[in-house]
Amino acid sequence: MRGVLRKKSRVLLYRNFGAEACTCSQPESVLALGSTFSFQAFKDENQRMKLVVISDTHGMHEKIPHIPDGDVLIHAGDSMGKGTLEQLEALNEWLGRQPHRHKILVAGNHDWCFQDDPEEARRRVTNAIYLEDSGTEIEGIRFWGSPWTPVFFDWAFNLPRGDALAERWAAIPDNTDVLITHGPPMNILDKVGERFGGQHVGCEALAERLTQLKLRAHLFGHIHESYGREEIGRCLYVNASTCNGQFKPDNEPVVVDVGAA
Repeated sequence: MRGVLRKKSRVLLYRNFGAEACTCSQPESVLALGSTFSFQAFKDENQRMKLVVISDTHGMHEKIPHIPDGDVLIHAGDSMGKGTLEQLEALNEWLGRQPHRHKILVAGNHDWCFQDDPEEARRRVTNAIYLEDSGTEIEGIRFWGSPWTPVFFDWAFNLPRGDALAERWAAIPDNTDVLITHGPPMNILDKVGERFGGQHVGCEALAERLTQLKLRAHLFGHIHESYGREEIGRCLYVNASTCNGQFKPDNEPVVVDVGAA
């Protein structure tokens, strides 16, 4: 989450971001290297789909040692460093070299060009489906993507906590199967490191909206230190941050198998 643009104190950044966040305990999450997780969504027992999920590559996508094979490659935001159109061109070229039949891209708080020059940025994404408060359906699985996170300093796609964010989350269709947001909901894989106070900094309004949905998976990033997964009820939650807390792309892509219900 630390920025190259508009550089501020990292400690203050997190205090400002989550000063009033809930301090409830977060369930322990473990994501072993090479792990594959699954959920059931198809009626046909022979139908399957493999999702490969990454996030927070911060322009270091070329340094990911291995991108697993799959049907849909999903990037949950902060794909760039400074978020320039030139960096977007490089990302788009890299996406075009990946063998996955489908690619989905969501913006994050570093991805400035999608906010500052949205028409041109969208035009340059030719090798992925770009989702911004919008959805797509692939082989019967309904995806919805959104870039928004609670405001902290002056970043792209930031909104104040409360009604402004709730309005964005209200747009998520009730029949969504897989939700892709850049940031996490409150108290699910949203805890920053102890050097920043160990706070939970996810979005309360998003957490509330999730109680009204019947998602099978929620995929996000943003909080590098909370890379991992949780299974709560029938929903699989994945923080797929590729970069760790030291901004090194050490976390492996997360593979999610979609099978028959």
